Amino acid sequence: MKIVDFRSDTITKPTEEMRKAMYEAEVGDDVYGEDPTINKLEELAAEKIGKEAALFVPSGTMGNQLALLTHTERGQEIILEENSHIFMFEVGGLAFLSGLQSKIVKGEDGILNSKVIKEAIRSKNIHFPQTGLICLENTHNMAGGVVTPLNRMEEIFKLAQQHRIPVHLDGARIFNASTYLDCDVKDIAKYCDSVMFCLSKGLCAPVGSILAGDKKFIEKAKKFRKLLGGGMRQAGILAAAGIIALEKMTHRLVKDHENLRKLAFGLDDIKGINIDKDKIQTNILMVNLKDTGYNSDSFVYEMKKEGVLATKIDEHTIRFVTHYHIDEKDIEYTLNVIKRILN
Repeated sequence: MKIVDFRSDTITKPTEEMRKAMYEAEVGDDVYGEDPTINKLEELAAEKIGKEAALFVPSGTMGNQLALLTHTERGQEIILEENSHIFMFEVGGLAFLSGLQSKIVKGEDGILNSKVIKEAIRSKNIHFPQTGLICLENTHNMAGGVVTPLNRMEEIFKLAQQHRIPVHLDGARIFNASTYLDCDVKDIAKYCDSVMFCLSKGLCAPVGSILAGDKKFIEKAKKFRKLLGGGMRQAGILAAAGIIALEKMTHRLVKDHENLRKLAFGLDDIKGINIDKDKIQTNILMVNLKDTGYNSDSFVYEMKKEGVLATKIDEHTIRFVTHYHIDEKDIEYTLNVIKRILN
């Protein structure tokens, strides 16, 4: 059976060039700082993102949690958007690992503004926790891949600097954001003190993410990485794929965005399917099924029987994510499958 997998861009597999580079990678012990391929990846990543230093980590969740551990002190409070990945999908790590309290604020399609954040910053009161960190997410997963504009990020960053509060960016898909904004990724990352981005989401690396910031921050984060079991020894085998991801895979993300638009506008023509056209920005699409007579479980099940995989978000919403392994023929096949189901 033909399989078209829209569940996530994490399902991308390494290219042949990556596999060859992994086989040939020069390695050493990264805990001793002696893996030349890891060192090359980290230097490349820091330069790409416009930060002093970078750290290779096994996952985006670890990268985010390292940022929280490094920026904050136990008992502080961090400001997060209510549907952010750090709050929703990281197993309560901010409380369990860092001893932090969450101050949840509502964004506009996941996008925060300086006014909301200013109101959330704690005043000096003996009864209050201290605001220790502001966390942003760009693109925003649960908002359907929506991108925070640069002027909004700049406003928040300036506010944070006035209050001497660091800003961490969960930029898991930051290259999708820069593609949509048609800007250098540095133009986004300059409005935060630290940033995490994924090599395995849409860029085809099999494993890994990058945490970047200034040298002092990364040195501290490296020790916490060891604490969490992230010292991976001869990990240059993995870093070799990450280097190709950064050098060759970021520029093709525009194709994923084009394919998502074809899927979205094709679905919009199908009676009963509802989408928000204003959110068709990057490679994530939220589809509302309420008017089809199906709930998410039954619709996902019917699609799966014909080889199309998607993710349930809630009772009437499913998510599609385009990526390297989805082409125009897959989009056409998927639209035909959905039409057959609804007919």
